[in-house]
Amino acid sequence: MKKAKKVYKYTAFFEKNELDGYTVTVPSLPGLTTEGKTMDEAQIMAEDAVRCYVEGLKKLQRSVPLEGASASVAVIVAV
Repeated sequence: MKKAKKVYKYTAFFEKNELDGYTVTVPSLPGLTTEGKTMDEAQIMAEDAVRCYVEGLKKLQRSVPLEGASASVAVIVAV
């Protein structure tokens, strides 16, 4: 009987980059960065990168970080 897979959920940040694509980071997974030419491609790349990151930690028998509380807040300054 197969063991049920655990589901992990993380917040990813998509930023337009200088190549007119998107750079993706996941703050809860240090060092994880990926890119895509379109938002859809970046989303697919992010899912794959997170999956590989978590699988790698499991293979090394390391703990998988859980997402902490986070917020996306605009900071506006006048200089």
